[in-house]
Amino acid sequence: MTRFLLTSAAVLTALTAPALAAPVEYEFDKSHTVVRGSWLHQGMSTMSLELTNYDGTLVLDLEEPANSAVEVTFTLADGMWAGANQDRFIGHLSSGDFFEVETNPTVHFIATGFDSADNRTGTMTGDLTMNGQTHPVTLDVVFNGSGETRDGRAKHGFTATGTLVRSTWDMGFAVPYISDEIEIFISTEVEASE
Repeated sequence: MTRFLLTSAAVLTALTAPALAAPVEYEFDKSHTVVRGSWLHQGMSTMSLELTNYDGTLVLDLEEPANSAVEVTFTLADGMWAGANQDRFIGHLSSGDFFEVETNPTVHFIATGFDSADNRTGTMTGDLTMNGQTHPVTLDVVFNGSGETRDGRAKHGFTATGTLVRSTWDMGFAVPYISDEIEIFISTEVEASE
C-alpha cells in the first residue's frame, strides 16, 4: 500500500509540475495600477500625466520570464489624467504638438524580450507606438511579490521604470524648455484570469 501511495504521488507530481510552470494569463487590477510619465517644466516644476484607459494581454511565466508575453493598448481620448482642472493642458497634449489624438487615438506597447538573472529583477524590451511612430523601449522591472485575490486567484505585483526621449516620436514641442526626457513609472498588480 505504501509503495502504491508513493508511486501515485510521484506520478501526480510528474503530471502537475509542467502545468504549474506553464505561462498563465493575467489581467490588470486597474484599481491597483498606475501608469505615469513625468517631466521637468522649464526647470521649475515636475509635471506628470497618467494613462488610465487601457487593456492588454498578459501571459506571464514567472519561472522562465522569456516565455512571457505582454501587449497593452492605451486609448487616449478620455484616458489621460493630469490632475484636477487640467482640461486645457489635456487639450494641448491631445493636439498636433504632442499625441495628435484625432489621428493617432491609441498608444500601443508590445514586449519583444525579457531578461532576468534572478526572476525578481530584470528588463523588458518592447516596441512602443505613439504619434504614429514605433520605436524600441527598455524598462527596468522589479517583481514586488505574490498573493491571492479574495476569490483565491493568484496575483502578483510589479514595478517598471524607464526613460523615453519624446522627440524620438516627433513630440519635441518646446524642447529644451520642457524636458525631452520623460520618466516612466508603472506600478501594477495583475490577477490570474478566471
